[in-house]
Amino acid sequence: MFNSDQTDKPKTLTGQRLRSYAFALLTRRDYSKAELITKLNLYAINPDEVANLVEELAQQNYQSDQRVAELTLASQIRKGKGLQRIKQALKAKQLDAELITEELQEVDWLDQAYQLKVKKFGEEVATDPKIKAKQVRFLQYRGFDMGVIIKAIARTSEEE
Repeated sequence: MFNSDQTDKPKTLTGQRLRSYAFALLTRRDYSKAELITKLNLYAINPDEVANLVEELAQQNYQSDQRVAELTLASQIRKGKGLQRIKQALKAKQLDAELITEELQEVDWLDQAYQLKVKKFGEEVATDPKIKAKQVRFLQYRGFDMGVIIKAIARTSEEE
Protein backbone atom coordinates (compact mmCIF):
# COMPACT_ATOMS: atom_id res chain seq x y z
CA MET A 1 0.00 0.00 0.00
CA PHE A 2 1.21 3.51 -0.76
CA ASN A 3 2.27 5.40 2.35
CA SER A 4 1.13 9.01 1.97
CA ASP A 5 2.94 10.13 5.14
CA GLN A 6 6.32 9.96 3.40
CA THR A 7 5.32 11.89 0.29
CA ASP A 8 2.99 14.54 1.74
CA LYS A 9 5.52 15.97 4.20
CA PRO A 10 6.94 19.23 2.95
CA LYS A 11 10.67 19.36 2.41
CA THR A 12 11.71 22.06 4.83
CA LEU A 13 15.18 21.30 6.15
CA THR A 14 18.14 23.51 5.28
CA GLY A 15 21.28 24.74 6.97
CA GLN A 16 21.54 24.15 10.70
CA ARG A 17 18.24 22.23 10.96
CA LEU A 18 19.45 19.78 8.29
CA ARG A 19 22.78 19.39 10.12
CA SER A 20 20.96 18.79 13.42
CA TYR A 21 18.75 16.13 11.81
CA ALA A 22 21.83 14.41 10.34
CA PHE A 23 23.46 14.32 13.78
CA ALA A 24 20.23 13.01 15.33
CA LEU A 25 20.21 10.16 12.82
CA LEU A 26 23.88 9.34 13.38
CA THR A 27 23.53 9.28 17.17
CA ARG A 28 21.00 6.43 16.87
CA ARG A 29 23.07 4.24 14.55
CA ASP A 30 25.72 4.31 11.84
CA TYR A 31 24.55 4.88 8.28
CA SER A 32 26.46 4.43 5.04
CA LYS A 33 26.85 7.56 2.92
CA ALA A 34 24.17 6.38 0.50
CA GLU A 35 21.71 5.55 3.30
CA LEU A 36 22.28 8.91 4.99
CA ILE A 37 21.84 10.84 1.74
CA THR A 38 18.59 8.99 1.05
CA LYS A 39 17.25 9.69 4.55
CA LEU A 40 18.19 13.36 4.50
CA ASN A 41 16.80 13.92 0.99
CA LEU A 42 13.35 12.96 2.29
CA TYR A 43 13.23 16.26 4.19
CA ALA A 44 15.87 18.49 2.60
CA ILE A 45 15.08 21.22 0.10
CA ASN A 46 18.43 21.11 -1.70
CA PRO A 47 20.01 17.72 -2.64
CA ASP A 48 23.38 19.39 -3.28
CA GLU A 49 23.40 20.70 0.30
CA VAL A 50 22.74 17.14 1.51
CA ALA A 51 25.62 15.74 -0.54
CA ASN A 52 28.00 18.42 0.76
CA LEU A 53 26.87 17.90 4.36
CA VAL A 54 27.32 14.11 4.19
CA GLU A 55 30.78 14.55 2.63
CA GLU A 56 31.72 16.97 5.43
CA LEU A 57 30.43 14.55 8.10
CA ALA A 58 32.51 11.76 6.51
CA GLN A 59 35.65 13.92 6.51
CA GLN A 60 35.11 14.70 10.20
CA ASN A 61 34.58 10.95 10.86
CA TYR A 62 31.02 11.37 12.13
CA GLN A 63 29.98 9.13 9.24
CA SER A 64 32.21 6.26 8.11
CA ASP A 65 31.47 3.59 5.51
CA GLN A 66 34.41 1.61 6.95
CA ARG A 67 32.78 1.60 10.39
CA VAL A 68 29.40 0.62 8.91
CA ALA A 69 31.06 -2.29 7.08
CA GLU A 70 32.88 -3.48 10.21
CA LEU A 71 29.78 -3.27 12.41
CA THR A 72 27.58 -5.01 9.83
CA LEU A 73 30.14 -7.78 9.36
CA ALA A 74 30.49 -8.34 13.11
CA SER A 75 26.71 -8.34 13.57
CA GLN A 76 26.14 -10.82 10.74
CA ILE A 77 28.88 -13.16 12.01
CA ARG A 78 27.32 -13.10 15.50
CA LYS A 79 24.05 -14.12 13.86
CA GLY A 80 25.81 -17.09 12.22
CA LYS A 81 25.62 -15.80 8.66
CA GLY A 82 27.94 -16.98 5.90
CA LEU A 83 29.81 -15.19 3.15
CA GLN A 84 26.93 -14.91 0.67
CA ARG A 85 24.38 -13.62 3.20
CA ILE A 86 26.89 -11.09 4.56
CA LYS A 87 27.70 -9.85 1.05
CA GLN A 88 23.98 -9.25 0.52
CA ALA A 89 23.70 -7.31 3.78
CA LEU A 90 26.70 -5.13 2.93
CA LYS A 91 25.46 -4.47 -0.61
CA ALA A 92 22.05 -3.50 0.80
CA LYS A 93 23.84 -0.73 2.68
CA GLN A 94 25.23 0.46 -0.68
CA LEU A 95 28.85 0.23 0.40
CA ASP A 96 31.80 0.34 -2.00
CA ALA A 97 32.56 -3.12 -3.49
CA GLU A 98 36.27 -2.75 -2.70
CA LEU A 99 35.49 -2.03 0.95
CA ILE A 100 33.21 -5.09 1.10
CA THR A 101 35.91 -7.36 -0.38
CA GLU A 102 38.50 -5.99 2.03
CA GLU A 103 36.32 -6.68 5.09
CA LEU A 104 35.35 -10.20 3.99
CA GLN A 105 38.94 -11.36 3.36
CA GLU A 106 39.80 -11.16 7.04
CA VAL A 107 37.31 -13.86 8.11
CA ASP A 108 38.04 -17.59 8.47
CA TRP A 109 34.85 -18.89 6.82
CA LEU A 110 35.70 -22.55 7.45
CA ASP A 111 35.98 -21.91 11.17
CA GLN A 112 32.73 -19.89 11.15
CA ALA A 113 30.88 -22.72 9.38
CA TYR A 114 32.38 -25.36 11.68
CA GLN A 115 31.46 -23.43 14.85
CA LEU A 116 27.90 -23.00 13.59
CA LYS A 117 27.65 -26.71 12.69
CA VAL A 118 28.92 -27.70 16.17
CA LYS A 119 26.47 -25.32 17.85
CA LYS A 120 23.52 -26.76 15.92
CA PHE A 121 24.48 -30.43 15.42
CA GLY A 122 27.34 -31.20 17.82
CA GLU A 123 30.97 -32.19 17.19
CA GLU A 124 30.28 -35.67 15.84
CA VAL A 125 30.96 -36.15 12.12
CA ALA A 126 27.74 -37.47 10.57
CA THR A 127 27.86 -40.68 8.54
CA ASP A 128 24.13 -40.87 7.75
CA PRO A 129 23.46 -39.20 4.36
CA LYS A 130 20.19 -37.69 5.63
CA ILE A 131 21.92 -35.96 8.53
CA LYS A 132 24.73 -34.76 6.25
CA ALA A 133 22.16 -33.37 3.81
CA LYS A 134 20.40 -31.57 6.66
CA GLN A 135 23.69 -30.01 7.77
CA VAL A 136 24.52 -28.97 4.21
CA ARG A 137 21.10 -27.36 3.71
CA PHE A 138 21.39 -25.53 7.03
CA LEU A 139 24.81 -24.08 6.19
CA GLN A 140 23.76 -23.25 2.62
CA TYR A 141 20.76 -21.34 3.93
CA ARG A 142 23.10 -19.41 6.21
CA GLY A 143 25.12 -18.36 3.15
CA PHE A 144 28.24 -20.53 3.22
CA ASP A 145 29.92 -21.77 0.02
CA MET A 146 29.69 -25.49 -0.79
CA GLY A 147 33.47 -26.05 -0.54
CA VAL A 148 33.51 -24.60 2.97
CA ILE A 149 30.40 -26.59 3.94
CA ILE A 150 31.88 -29.93 2.88
CA LYS A 151 35.06 -29.27 4.87
CA ALA A 152 33.09 -28.03 7.91
CA ILE A 153 30.78 -31.06 8.17
CA ALA A 154 33.71 -33.49 7.68
CA ARG A 155 35.94 -31.70 10.21
CA THR A 156 36.64 -33.39 13.53
CA SER A 157 37.30 -31.61 16.81
CA GLU A 158 40.98 -32.69 16.68
CA GLU A 159 41.48 -30.68 13.47
CA GLU A 160 40.80 -27.30 15.10
